[in-house]
Order: sequence, then structure tokens, then C-alpha cells
Amino acid sequence: MFLGIEIGGTKLQLGVSDGQRPQFAAIERRTIDPARGAPGILDQIESVGLALAQKHPIQRVGIGFGGPCDSLTGNTTKSHQIAGWEVFPLVQWCEQTFQAPAAIGNDCDLAALAEAKYGAGVGAQSVFYVTIGTGVGGGFVLNGQPYGGGRPAVAEIGHLRPGLHEDRPEATVESMASGWGIASTARARLAGDVARSLEHVRPMLVEIARQQRAQRLAVSELTDEEYKADLLQRCGREPEKLTAQMVAQSAADGNEIAREVLGHACQTLGWAIAQMITLLAPEVVVLGGGVSLIGEQWFFSPVREEVQRYVFPPLLNSYRIVPAKLGELVVVHGAIALAASG
Repeated sequence: MFLGIEIGGTKLQLGVSDGQRPQFAAIERRTIDPARGAPGILDQIESVGLALAQKHPIQRVGIGFGGPCDSLTGNTTKSHQIAGWEVFPLVQWCEQTFQAPAAIGNDCDLAALAEAKYGAGVGAQSVFYVTIGTGVGGGFVLNGQPYGGGRPAVAEIGHLRPGLHEDRPEATVESMASGWGIASTARARLAGDVARSLEHVRPMLVEIARQQRAQRLAVSELTDEEYKADLLQRCGREPEKLTAQMVAQSAADGNEIAREVLGHACQTLGWAIAQMITLLAPEVVVLGGGVSLIGEQWFFSPVREEVQRYVFPPLLNSYRIVPAKLGELVVVHGAIALAASG
């Protein structure tokens, strides 16, 4: 049996499986206390993991780490959420704790491995996985193996900067297309920081008189206020509580501001996926994470359209863009797949 460990910023998950299928003999989940830092998480892994090992003899351990890590040395590089992971020898620690060989990978790389081996990418030689949640991450699996092991970072699609003028490191695909980015853009619209696009009315404006133009703009501004009021009502008039899911539901209910915000996020993500396809030509692109749960009409369909718009034309129709299958346990499945491959 193999032990898979997922170390995130808010949750810790451990599972035991034979590595042959996406089923667990046992699964445990714990909430992480950020105040205790890495030592607190190590305590949890030791207590929960050893209890699992007493019931299920462990051959090998796989670790999916929520941050950059070095798969060759077995060290974590750092965590962006939890203190104490700077250059920590996690593989060595696990081997000493569980008396079994261990291996480590970035959580998104292992999610890609899981979807390729057990999920939506089964049967394909090349699978690119994108998670769109609080952030946007990526992983690439080629011939059943995660690509880029030992490199400082790989497949970081969320950190592409969409356009020649995006020269600030914080202006990324993640900042525009993640759940946080969608909510942030909507809040900016509520605050009046982003002007409403008039592209859709310009052809008509050329044909109408100045008085009619002023009247149309006044109606547009009034409608904008109604859309803003709708978004504010959904978050209890507390914009900081606005979420991507609220924006998506508002879009489905006909709110044009929400539709523009969501459309811009899908355009940005579709552009990024198209660049990746142009470079790597994967057979399957798997989309997971909380934002992907918005569904077909307001997420998958517009993302596919934008990919077609931007991708290298000879690659059109050479790939499939599909929903992830393994849910919130995908990283644990990937950790077990990594362990089983050793």
C-alpha cells in the first residue's frame, strides 16, 4: 500500500491506496492552523500518518506540497501561506518518520499526474492540467510522467503576463482569471474604477444624432447602477465578501456587468491555454478547481471559444478541453501515483 499526503495552505489530507485505481482504503483530513506553522503540520502528519501505517503497511510515501519544491533533493522551497517550510528536507523527514522511501512533487504537478493516470486524461500521452481556484496553477504530464522534475518551476500558466504591456509581475493570468481575480475585478466595477466598455454600441452611435447618443449613454449609466445594485445585494452590501460564484450566478441571471467580468476572465484564461497548446500541443487539457464548477455555459464554453480564437491554427481540433474528474482529493491521488511509480 502507498501513503499519499497533500499539504496545502488550509487543509492537510492523507490517504492510503494500492495505486491501481482511484479508490482509498483510508482517507483522513485535518484543518491546518497557520499559527503553528510547518512544525504544527509535521505533528499532524506524524500522528495521523503513523495511525494509518499501523492499519495499512506502507511501501512508499508520496507528498504533494502546496508550493515550490525540489523533487531531486526532496526539499521544500517555501510556502506562500505557511511559515517554516523554507528549504526543509521533507522527504528525509518522511522517510525517517515512516521508515519507507518517499518522493515529493508540487501539488499542481501531482494533480496533473492523477488526472492523467486515473481521471479525465486516461489514455492520452500528453495531458496539461489547469486548476482555477484561489489561484491558477498548471501541470504537464508526458508519457505518464510529470514534466520538469528538478526545475525551480514548470507549467506555471497562471503566471503568464497576458500582453506586451503587462510588465508588472503581479499583472498575471492568475490576477485576472482566478476566483480571487474575478471577485477583485467585480469589486473594481462596483467602485467605478473600471470604465464600462462601449464597443457594443459604437456602430449605432455613428448613425444617431448627438441628442440620441446622450440619451443612450444616460440609459446605459442607469442600467449599470441596477447591475451594481444586484451585485451588492448578493454580497450583503459588503463588496469584500463578493465571490466568483456570486458573480457567476449574477451573470446567469442576466447581469451584464457580471457577464463582462466573467467574460474577461474566460478570455484571459483562454488566451493563456492557447499559448500553452501552441507550445506543447497536449492531447488533453483538464480544467479543475472551484472556478471550473461555474459550469459549461459560463465557463467551459467561453474558454473553449477563446482558445480557438488564439491558438495556432494548425492545432485547431487537435486537443480536448474537459472538466477534471477527481475532485478535492486529486492531489492525494497524485501523491499516491507518484509513490507507486517509484
